[in-house]
Amino acid sequence: MKQSDTVKKLAMAGVLTAVAVVGSLLSFPIFGSKCAPVQHMVNILAAVVLGPGWGVGIAFCASLIRNLLGLGSMIGALCCGLAYMAFRKLWLTCIAEASGTGILGGLAAYPVAKLLMGLNPGGLFVYIVPFLVSTVVGSILAYFLVGALQKGGVISQIRPERTSVLKKS
Repeated sequence: MKQSDTVKKLAMAGVLTAVAVVGSLLSFPIFGSKCAPVQHMVNILAAVVLGPGWGVGIAFCASLIRNLLGLGSMIGALCCGLAYMAFRKLWLTCIAEASGTGILGGLAAYPVAKLLMGLNPGGLFVYIVPFLVSTVVGSILAYFLVGALQKGGVISQIRPERTSVLKKS
């Protein structure tokens, strides 16, 4: 990879991390949880533009900052990054984000809440519905945002080494 590609990716990663952190402040209540869809939208955009490794790195940095601020998970970023890398289909990438965060992240939140945070959640599946609501909203936003960016040719301009066309179907 050329040095200029690395610099572009690093700059994009920094911007997306900042968007995810600041965007997590924009939330609304759903079923006793905060729905903050921006992180999920960022996960999908990072998967499409930068790939799974960078997507997980962005999600990790954003999650670390969000957790320090009491706001923050990154399982969905890995799932959608791998799905996009394997299939290059936006709708599958969105489903992978929603499944990874909503189901796997919801299940992973239980032991974190119980063992690390000292909380007493109502059951193993208590976080799945709120996580699903948040990630589905973010995935829908990402689907339309990435689709619009693709139609406008922006994705191919900001993707450092990839030039393949995004498949929406």
